[in-house]
Amino acid sequence: MTLDIILEEIKKANTIVILTHESPDGDAIGSSLAMEKALRDMGKEPDVIIKEYPRIFNFLPNANKVKEETDVEKYDLAISLDCADLKRLVGKEYFEEAKKTIVIDHHGSNTMYGDINFVNPVAPACCEILIGMFTYFNIDINIELGSCILTGIITDTGGFQWGGVTPETFEFAAELVRNGAKLKEICRIALRKKSKVHCELEKLIYDRMEFFEDGKIAIAYLTLEDYNNLNAEIGDDEGLVEMLRDIEGVEIAILLKEKEGANGFKASLRSHETINVSDICMLLGGGGHRGAAGCFVSGALDQAEKKVINAVKQGLKN
Repeated sequence: MTLDIILEEIKKANTIVILTHESPDGDAIGSSLAMEKALRDMGKEPDVIIKEYPRIFNFLPNANKVKEETDVEKYDLAISLDCADLKRLVGKEYFEEAKKTIVIDHHGSNTMYGDINFVNPVAPACCEILIGMFTYFNIDINIELGSCILTGIITDTGGFQWGGVTPETFEFAAELVRNGAKLKEICRIALRKKSKVHCELEKLIYDRMEFFEDGKIAIAYLTLEDYNNLNAEIGDDEGLVEMLRDIEGVEIAILLKEKEGANGFKASLRSHETINVSDICMLLGGGGHRGAAGCFVSGALDQAEKKVINAVKQGLKN
């Protein structure tokens, strides 16, 4: 069984590194810190490498243990969490140099790039996969571990609203709350708390949003100049694309965010899951979930807009 193999690799590894995807969200950070805590409870001393993450997640247990890099040149074991492909993995050099690699994920577009791959595309969050894994490993899911896991589930399901949520998801969450995880606090910080910069970015989105295909497509953009003028930090733009998706009549929302030094834009796409935006993004070299996906689009703003809108229009026809 795959879980037995994973446990065996963990037990025999002396050095372990935990990695996740670029622009990490609550599920990426929650699953990384949950894995770090679980491995420490197993007697290991893993490193967690996340170069940048939204500061709102500093409330999570052991967030202060996250590193931007390490001096270790070659790990016995590298564990990738919540990342569908190697090109999006931050610290992929550690992954590629490791003696053994494990991928734990819930994206249907996962490319199975590890030596051992434990992928469940039905799970609404990577953190939900970890519950079953840690239970199988006989690890006590205490308040610290539970807080990390519940944060991942809450953020990746939009507070239990989005696709993939099952009765088991609520049962898992209830058990985590019984073990001490603070549901109200996690929801307040991870879902509702906004920085002042976020509100300024919202204003820009409202001023710039355009509609196509009789209002079925909504699109807006943010430039590097916008981020620099507002002194924006990573995470300040979280949730802006959902704001577009929630407009009446919109079936697909697009937010283009200019990437520094990349000559292009990161496109974040959202839908109500009647349209599979992961398929659209895969055509543009990206991927994700049915209702939430992303990709990188090269070129100036008008070129990037044209590429994405054409792909989305084709997606609406299929």
